[in-house]
Amino acid sequence: MYKQEEIKPYGQERDKGEQVEMMFDNIAPTYDTLNHRLSWNIDKGWRREAIRQLAPHTPKTILDIATGTGDFAIMQAEMLHPEKILGVDISCGMMEIGRKKVADRKLDGIISFSREDCMQLSFADESFDAVTAAFGIRNFQHLDVGLREMCRVLKQGGHLSIVELTTPVSFPMKQLFQIYSHSFLPVYGRLISKDSSAYSYLTATIEAFPQGEKMVGILKNAGFRDASFKRLTFGICTMYFATK
Repeated sequence: MYKQEEIKPYGQERDKGEQVEMMFDNIAPTYDTLNHRLSWNIDKGWRREAIRQLAPHTPKTILDIATGTGDFAIMQAEMLHPEKILGVDISCGMMEIGRKKVADRKLDGIISFSREDCMQLSFADESFDAVTAAFGIRNFQHLDVGLREMCRVLKQGGHLSIVELTTPVSFPMKQLFQIYSHSFLPVYGRLISKDSSAYSYLTATIEAFPQGEKMVGILKNAGFRDASFKRLTFGICTMYFATK
C-alpha cells in the first residue's frame, strides 16, 4: 500500500472511494475557480504540455480518467481533434459541470461522460488509442489496480499521458511550496469551497504520492514501457508519458 492510499478526506470509518466521491461532489461548484486561482492558471499550461506529447501520435479515441469537470478532455478535443473522448469519473457532480462546459463549446459530439470506478473499468481490453489523467490518480484507492486497468483498456502501442501535482525537490521552491500548501491553500480552499477537509486532504496526498523515478517504476510494473517523467514549474507538477 502506498502512503496516499491510506489518506482519506473524512476519517477512517468509510471506504476511501466513497469519501473521495463525496468530497468532489461537495466541492464541484467551486472546483474550477479554485483550481485555476490556486495555481495562478499555470495548470492550463501543464495540461497543454502533456497534450503536446500526445500530438505526434494522433490518437483517435481517448479515455480521460478522473476527468472531473472535463478541462483536460476539452483541451484535448481542441488541440488533438480526435474522433471521440470519453471522460470518466466517480463524481457525478463534477461531470455534470463538465457536460455543461462541453455543450457550451459545442463539443458534445466528441466528448461524452460516464460514471466509472477506475479500479474496475467496464471497457473491453484495448479499447482506446490513448489514456490520459490530470491531477486524479493520486486519489485512487489502489494505485496499482487503477494503473493496470488503464493499461488493459489501452491498445497495444497506445500512449498514456499523466499530469500530477508533486512536491518540489530543490531549495528554495521546496520550502516555499511547504509554506504555501500548508498555510494558504487549505485556508483559502476551505473559505471558498466550504469543505473544511477537502484541501487539507489534497495537500496531504500530494506530499505522500510517489513521484519521479519511483512513479516510473510503478508504471512499468503496471504493464507500460518507455515510461518517462518531466518535472514542470520547479517540480510543482510532474508529467508522465508511457507506451503500452
